[in-house]
Amino acid sequence: MYNAEAYAASSATSPLTSTKIKRRDPTERDVQIEILFCGICHSDLHQVRNEWSDVMPTIYPCVPGHEIVGRVTKVGSAVQKFKPGDLAAVGCMVDSDRTCPECRAGLEQFCPNLTLTYNFPDKHLGGVTYGGYSGSIVVDEHFVLRVPSNLSLAGTAPLLCAGITTYSPMRHWGVTNGKKVGVVGLGGLGHMAVKFAHALGAHVVVFTTSASKKDDALRLGADEVVLSRNSGEVQKHAGSFDFILDAVSADHDINAYIQLLRRDGNITLVGAPEKPLAVAAFALLFGRRSLSGSPIGGIAETQEMLDFCGAHNITADVEVIPIQKVNEAYDRLLKADVKYRFSIDMASLKS
Repeated sequence: MYNAEAYAASSATSPLTSTKIKRRDPTERDVQIEILFCGICHSDLHQVRNEWSDVMPTIYPCVPGHEIVGRVTKVGSAVQKFKPGDLAAVGCMVDSDRTCPECRAGLEQFCPNLTLTYNFPDKHLGGVTYGGYSGSIVVDEHFVLRVPSNLSLAGTAPLLCAGITTYSPMRHWGVTNGKKVGVVGLGGLGHMAVKFAHALGAHVVVFTTSASKKDDALRLGADEVVLSRNSGEVQKHAGSFDFILDAVSADHDINAYIQLLRRDGNITLVGAPEKPLAVAAFALLFGRRSLSGSPIGGIAETQEMLDFCGAHNITADVEVIPIQKVNEAYDRLLKADVKYRFSIDMASLKS
């Protein structure tokens, strides 16, 4: 074991502060990574403040962070894919059972024995896993990803959650050249969805409540921007979408968007509203439309996504901050005061 610098929350109401945590020495299959950048996900804020106590209670101290990019410093004797000096990334998962049908299908995100990057039982050291708001991390090779060398590392970090969360359902539902795709909400997830849909060759329409986001949506790759409060503009698109990605976490009328789907069209939720959404059955029945949800992707698909980003020069739009401003960033995140993702420069941890 060794000590690593980190930032942790000691309770649901306390700020994140500097601390030291234990990391395991690499086993024969492990990769040790010096963390260079770590993205801030909205789920970090939920977890730190124990807002998911009913389904995923937070155990303190909590070191968040599952959008990790760094450089390999040490590898175990059986590691084949990485060597010291390589760029590497770690997302939301650090282990699974490898034997269940989901894992064998390359869908580790659905493994019943999944280990998340933080706040999950740590089979190596006991206690819980600690995330990327730290100087280093040790992860099994299977869950470590290669980073294309042409990408900005600060902008790559959010791809490990915001990126794969939006890329995976688009791949699953067959977004390709010539498809018409809607993106509801232009935030951390939505802005990645626009970039991916555009790069996949789709005709992209962004739905937003904010007129001030129109220029940004077009810059990111949207072909059209619709103010969602303008029902007339929304209805002009009735029955025309192959796929809609809904990235809104606030309460909203999902039926207005279901009506925009063509026959056999799908709308996928990646946002998680606090209250259940009311769904009108007839909106789905007529047109054989479907409503689904999607989390992150599996390891192979996440690597595919990173390679796709390398080929198309896609990264997240980020504001880089030092770790000392993480609590301020959390407050700003609650106000949606970021375009479109915070990325922590972990070199600041040394100061």
